[in-house]
Amino acid sequence: MTVAASDKGHVDLAISGMTCASCAARIEKRLNKLEGVAATVNFASEHAAVSFNPAVISIEDVIGAVEGIGYGAMLPEAAPDDDDPARPYRLRLVAAAVVSVPVGLWAWVAATRFGGWEWVSLVLATPVVVWAGWPFHRAAVLNARHLVATMDTLISLGTLAAWTWSVVVLVGGMHKGVYFDTATLITALILLGRYFEARAKRRSGEAVRALLELGAKEAHLLRDGEEVLVPVATLRTGDLFVVRPGEKVATDGLVTEGVSAVDQSMLTGEPVPVEVGPGSEVAGGTVNASGRLVVQATRVGAETALAQIARLVAQAQAGKAQVQRLADRVSGVFVPVVIGLALLTLAGWLLLSTAGTAAAFTSAVAVIVIACPCALGLATPTALMVGTGRGAQLGIVIKGPEILEQTRRVTTVVLDKTGTLTEGRLRVAALVPVPNESEDRLLQLAAAVEDASEHPIARAIAKEGRKRFGRLPGVEAFANRAGLGVEAYLDGRRVSVGRLSLLAEGGATIPESVVEDAAQLEGKGTTVVAVAFDGRVVGLVALADSLKATSTKAVSQLRALGLTPVLLTGDNERTARAVAAEVGIERVLANVLPEAKAAEVRRLQEAGEVVAMVGDGVNDAPALAQADLGLAIGTGTDVAIEASDITLVSGDLQAAADAIRLARRTLGTIKGNLFWAFAYNVAAIPLAMAGVVNPIIAAGTMAFSSVFVVSNSLRLRRFRPRREIP
Repeated sequence: MTVAASDKGHVDLAISGMTCASCAARIEKRLNKLEGVAATVNFASEHAAVSFNPAVISIEDVIGAVEGIGYGAMLPEAAPDDDDPARPYRLRLVAAAVVSVPVGLWAWVAATRFGGWEWVSLVLATPVVVWAGWPFHRAAVLNARHLVATMDTLISLGTLAAWTWSVVVLVGGMHKGVYFDTATLITALILLGRYFEARAKRRSGEAVRALLELGAKEAHLLRDGEEVLVPVATLRTGDLFVVRPGEKVATDGLVTEGVSAVDQSMLTGEPVPVEVGPGSEVAGGTVNASGRLVVQATRVGAETALAQIARLVAQAQAGKAQVQRLADRVSGVFVPVVIGLALLTLAGWLLLSTAGTAAAFTSAVAVIVIACPCALGLATPTALMVGTGRGAQLGIVIKGPEILEQTRRVTTVVLDKTGTLTEGRLRVAALVPVPNESEDRLLQLAAAVEDASEHPIARAIAKEGRKRFGRLPGVEAFANRAGLGVEAYLDGRRVSVGRLSLLAEGGATIPESVVEDAAQLEGKGTTVVAVAFDGRVVGLVALADSLKATSTKAVSQLRALGLTPVLLTGDNERTARAVAAEVGIERVLANVLPEAKAAEVRRLQEAGEVVAMVGDGVNDAPALAQADLGLAIGTGTDVAIEASDITLVSGDLQAAADAIRLARRTLGTIKGNLFWAFAYNVAAIPLAMAGVVNPIIAAGTMAFSSVFVVSNSLRLRRFRPRREIP
């Protein structure tokens, strides 16, 4: 079998045959022993994330290693799509439940006991123990061949021990001390637990499956002026396709014709449709609410925003939080320890008690049955699956489980200004030429130079220039001075646009009136750039950027989480403080050059702060990477998103507070699950050893523990973001 994914050195495998956390631990241990392989096995999602060196080992060898220890492994696309994972348990459960009732009644209700009832119980119990419980026996035998014990080993030993003991007693002529009811009810209860567990596990991953299904299946491709209905998979970058009102956008693209409102809630979590027109970007899977659009495909297949979000979420779900490591280590040795405790219980009762062989046997079986590493194995992955899935629905993409730990520790949140607190769409608010210069000449000089730059300030000035003059003069020898401004030559003379310090550095004399005008404009919260032509100051251009409507509320929500907000910007002190005062931020770090942003974050960390950074631009990427927790506004650049730990697809700063709340809630659920799983075993096993809990109650309690952990995780589906709460 040849696998394209193997060329990349990473592949996700669908694993079959796992029945408990011990199985996952065993597969993971086996894979990690292979040369050049690093693997994580997720019991809840039944997948293995495998990184490997193709030059050392092939994917076929990896799959063979899994199959060699009794489990199945295949690529997800080759795995059967089972929409009802509980199906294998349903018929066996029904049969076991129907038979267990009369067997239990005959054993418990003395009035119904008649001669030969034990033989009838044997006839009824045998198919339940052998056929209904066959999945447990089969798995136990396969594991035994490899000298390994799992949860199935415990179940198989418990039910077969009860049945075998009863047969021996019955054939020996003793009609007291038979446990056919125990064998059948244990089988039925554990099947019931597996049935509900399978259904609950399926529900825990519904969010990501639903996200993947949101994409359009067909597209109206424009070919020679005619619309042709084609599968979305056939679209290529550059193709033009039509999106009618009510239809889904086929793939990521740029609107070339038409005006409409697009519902982006499936990606951003925002319920209000966004107005789009020529030049607007649209994402695949979003819904065209009104007018007809013609869109040019820019990203297709695995490169679309929807596919990337689903991939990031899947990678996060495949990982393991630090709190799960202890549970994994416990699960790996749990079953052999339980078998040892059961033998110790049997010996202890026989040697130290006068209750007899039946009581000793009952207590030993209860120990075997009540032990449950399943809850330990499900505690983290189910909560992680539900939490990250819910986040994806709300436009919050958490990249990995280790991120959850960081959100708990964060003390300070550093906020970029442009594009984070503000809309990031600057406009020319004022032109202030020096005496003997005109606004038109000032704007023309600035726009001509800035037209060669991609900076938001440059785009705003160039846009205003083209709007007023149509065409802009060409420049030569353009140079970008990061954090200071830009320079170029126009008609052989140097034009500088940027900070006053840039102009002074170039030899220009800065009149006092220009300094005063700049201070006055900055005090109003505008960003000011100066323009010099041939070493002489021509004037000032003031640019305004509107605050996002939700920024003030978002800062308040971050404070409510116990975080100290800090504004970090390359803008001057006056402008930065004006914006900070408007949103309620007291601490401001201004005049910070792009390359110094990461250093400022590092300085906060060295002072003992645990720092979260929220940003959206290329110049934010180093700071996002340096921060203990990086949150990228999803409307920003790809490099910023790549450097972050959490992506906020909506662009609403309130989503940062929601992301931290959701991550903390998910971590809290994981810890609650692990506490329950550990506490259950710590309390239950001694009670079983003491004879307080009989095998039937033990089976019911064991099944309940796994269902409880999964159900507790499912509560995360009800998480509501603050931005939805009035």
